[in-house]
Amino acid sequence: MSDLNVRSPKGVLRRGWSAEVGDYAIAGGWSRRGEALMVGDAEGGVYALDGKSGATAWERRGVHEGGVLAMAIHPRGTEFATAGQDGRVLIWNARDGQVGRAIDVGNGWVENVAWSSDGQWLAASCSRQVCVYGADGAEVWRSDDHPSTVSAIAWSSAGELATACYGRVTFFDPSTGALRQKMEWQGSLVSMVLSSDGGIVACGSQDNTVHFWRRSTEQDSMMSGYPGKPSALAFDDTGTLLATGGGEAVTVWSFHRGGPEGTEPGVLEFHDQPVTTLAFAPDQPVATLAFAPVVMRLASGGRDGAVVVWSLQKNGKGGPIGAAVVPGAVAETYWRPDGRALAALDARGGVTVWRIGRTKGRISRAREGLRRSAGIG
Repeated sequence: MSDLNVRSPKGVLRRGWSAEVGDYAIAGGWSRRGEALMVGDAEGGVYALDGKSGATAWERRGVHEGGVLAMAIHPRGTEFATAGQDGRVLIWNARDGQVGRAIDVGNGWVENVAWSSDGQWLAASCSRQVCVYGADGAEVWRSDDHPSTVSAIAWSSAGELATACYGRVTFFDPSTGALRQKMEWQGSLVSMVLSSDGGIVACGSQDNTVHFWRRSTEQDSMMSGYPGKPSALAFDDTGTLLATGGGEAVTVWSFHRGGPEGTEPGVLEFHDQPVTTLAFAPDQPVATLAFAPVVMRLASGGRDGAVVVWSLQKNGKGGPIGAAVVPGAVAETYWRPDGRALAALDARGGVTVWRIGRTKGRISRAREGLRRSAGIG
């Protein structure tokens, strides 16, 4: 793997295209059919890149003073929202790059923004509050102050809004803001993800643990032993596998057959620096061949600039089937909605897209070769 680089990926990652934005590429997302990839950067710029070629369809520089912090694509894929350090949320037309609505959320940074699955509601968090807006951009309700800055928000499949902060996860009614459920734990929660059916909520904690609750019982379970904060979390589309960062390895817990209690997780080793982002491919699980075991695909990115695609079984075990390196630390990875392409954003303003092909087996870890090819160390 000494030739492994952005132009010479390995395994299922096939050469696609690369582009650059003005600064650290922080957040992005694909349009519904993958015609365009939208990207926001640390200079406050917003870009639309052609999904096939990477050519700039349009760009708007400096629209968020201080920088873009988050982006959310509307379920229809024709609109998207950006949030920034300027306390605003902007709702964009993806095709022409025009701002249809500008929302002043508050005086602090707007660190999280998310559409409900039906596109009826848009939620944003600013400091200790979370706000919900209608499709027309009008404020519907605003929460009271949370115990600390809201670290993460997510919509459940039932349309409830979940928030995470110090000491608790809270579920709100989407139309009124009424409290529906609250799970408490004495610690700072830094990340959150919900299972596809909304029945399980998992959070990474400041104390280097992962906590999860089954909402039906509200019982708290804890996974420990991480060398760092598990800020990267991802559930697969079936809600069977929970992938977690928190170090150089990816740890995958399986909820298959009553797990993960009493089971050993899958430990995926390839990265030489901490994992920064995790994303399961859509429409999982899939069978690669007739009578072959059902497998799921996971993408990971790290501070080492490595992007790795993993093949996983229902028990969370698996190995790498594709890898490449980008110029800077990986900020985010995004599967195209059809699962046939993967995008990575990096700290040097790079945007890289690979086509997804087939492979007959796993690739070598070759961590030292990966580091040399990336110019690391």
